[in-house]
Amino acid sequence: MNKKISTSLGLSLLIATNIYANDTAQLDEITVTSATKSSQSIKDVTSNIDVITKEELEERNFTTVSEALNTLAGISYTSNGGLGKATSIRVRGFDSDRVLLLLDGVRLNDLTGTSGAQIQHLQISDIKQIEVIKGAQSGIWGADATSGVINIISNPIKSGLHGNINLEAGSFNTKKISTNISYKNEKISTKISHSFLDTDGFTAQAPRGTDVNSYEKDGYINRTTSAKVDYKLNDSNKIALSHTFINADNEADSYNNPNGSSDSEFKNRITSVNLENISSNFTTDISFKRSDFKRNYPTGYTKSFNGDINEYGIKSNLKYNTDSFLLFGFDYKDFEHKDDINEKYNNKGIFLTNSNKFNNLVVTESLRYDKYTAFDNKLTGKLGLKYSFNQSIYLSANAGTAYNVPTPYERFGPYSNSSYDLQPDTTKSADVTFGFNGLKLTYFHNKIKNMKTFDKSTFEYANLDGTSTIKGFEIEYKKEILLDLLTTLNYTKNYAKDNEKYKLERVPTETFKVSFDYYGIDKLHIGINSEYVGDRVEYSYGTHTVDARTGNYTVWNSVINYEINKTFSTYLKVDNLFNKYYQTVDGYATAERSAYVGLKATF
Repeated sequence: MNKKISTSLGLSLLIATNIYANDTAQLDEITVTSATKSSQSIKDVTSNIDVITKEELEERNFTTVSEALNTLAGISYTSNGGLGKATSIRVRGFDSDRVLLLLDGVRLNDLTGTSGAQIQHLQISDIKQIEVIKGAQSGIWGADATSGVINIISNPIKSGLHGNINLEAGSFNTKKISTNISYKNEKISTKISHSFLDTDGFTAQAPRGTDVNSYEKDGYINRTTSAKVDYKLNDSNKIALSHTFINADNEADSYNNPNGSSDSEFKNRITSVNLENISSNFTTDISFKRSDFKRNYPTGYTKSFNGDINEYGIKSNLKYNTDSFLLFGFDYKDFEHKDDINEKYNNKGIFLTNSNKFNNLVVTESLRYDKYTAFDNKLTGKLGLKYSFNQSIYLSANAGTAYNVPTPYERFGPYSNSSYDLQPDTTKSADVTFGFNGLKLTYFHNKIKNMKTFDKSTFEYANLDGTSTIKGFEIEYKKEILLDLLTTLNYTKNYAKDNEKYKLERVPTETFKVSFDYYGIDKLHIGINSEYVGDRVEYSYGTHTVDARTGNYTVWNSVINYEINKTFSTYLKVDNLFNKYYQTVDGYATAERSAYVGLKATF
């Protein structure tokens, strides 16, 4: 493509990821579904929301979903080693089990574990966009949406026959192949996608200050396959079926032994069936969703983990004027942790969301009631307001309640207290956002009552008496600062403290992220980005004495994309450009400078 087209692509990328840009017509083209369980123009969403688009994913050439998420304000991550190792994504300082992670609306939070979704196994492949809704969302989605909702949305199927393939190779003997092929006519559309990742990796554990290359390597293999079929029954009705397999083999180290062995096998099956009826102002969706989780540890651990979630739901959306809708529905979920735990419970929920637009003001109200067989029933809600002064300036505010349900493993596993009844914790959340022509300022405040946590003094899961507080602010800015040069930056300050006013572990007090993208050379894109992570603490077992500080470092990454012709393109990316030594979790290694080259073909 010529320089003009290349620049246009860069500007499209900026606008697509910038929900507070000043071009209303272009904002109308961005549609999100996760904020209210209903398709909306992003300019009419009151919630604090970020969208990572397909264009950004392709130009940055991320390998994992966690890499992509880590570019956003208010999000941080920790990892127990390299690819495939246990990874936690924190939204505004909350632990990873307090964000609801979805794949096309299907729950990925693993009920057999303790840390929410197994996000380390989610690869970047066939993704249209990643929607991140921040703040309490239980009034819409139910349990575990305390800090927000992350919904990974796959690419729609285009008319005709299409396909692509992406090949990549690089450091640590890493090889990656991803491909998909699709076909669509007036009646039926179908798609199949597959990605394969294999790396020798590097040691998972390495005591701080030691050479990671002096220990044995811990490799990783990931095979992900998905298939989707949509059939149009008539002009008003269609049925959609999708199924995703994630199979991963991971090598890791046994406790406190960098040359030890604690390998694992992970299998995740994600299924959904949807029957949709669409009329001019009324839409009904009947769905079945299933998530199967299986984890096995051939070496270093004697237990296996096996569980599933079945969800049945119906929702209807009534548009009662041009800019207003009423969404209501019912869902039923059953949760089962098999094997040693052998625990089963269910949840019935009814929900209602109403949204109105009065000239420049958008008002959205949500209410949900959940009935559990294992816990007390919960009533949660959310209220959102957004006022646009003009095309460049707006103000929004949200307030909501949420709760987090303990998993069967936390309640009945080896770290449980048989005489103590672990219960859900509850959160009150609020945020206020001011947007002006590419600048976005947000203040957030959360109060968590009886926060569920792992108590290092007793080595058990328990509810903390009293109230914990997570509050802070985010500053985001996106702009074309010079001709053909785009910049994106964000800064987050976080005050996260438990009921005794001690800092929450592994939550950085501040982060600063910046990226520059240059499109001024024909057919070429040059990008560079960095992240600064501020102070982050870990405590000694049984005390609030700081045992390690894993923050205060800056990492730079770079990427070059070159379009060979309309079919082929290539790229080179270098991560940890200046070979910075750092750890996100004390005693666990991170990658040294690493380089990868890729080739893409599209037809």
